Amino acid sequence: MANHKSSLKRIRQTATRKAHNHYYAKTARNAVRALRATTDKAAAEQLLPKVSSMLDKLAKRNIIHRNKAANLKSGLALHTNGLA
Repeated sequence: MANHKSSLKRIRQTATRKAHNHYYAKTARNAVRALRATTDKAAAEQLLPKVSSMLDKLAKRNIIHRNKAANLKSGLALHTNGLA
């Protein structure tokens, strides 16, 4: 266990940040799953901008890699456009 005050504080900050990042990443993952499961084109077109925005924010804050966000957004757009 760490003995310095600064390292103890760093451990607390890291745990808080990890919990915060995990919550937002999990929320975005669930939104991606919901959009992929959607078979209604109108509903998918409403969800797509919200999910894209979530992914962009995660990438901007380095919670996920920017290429992963782009890859997910591309796949979701293809799914949405392919719905009848």
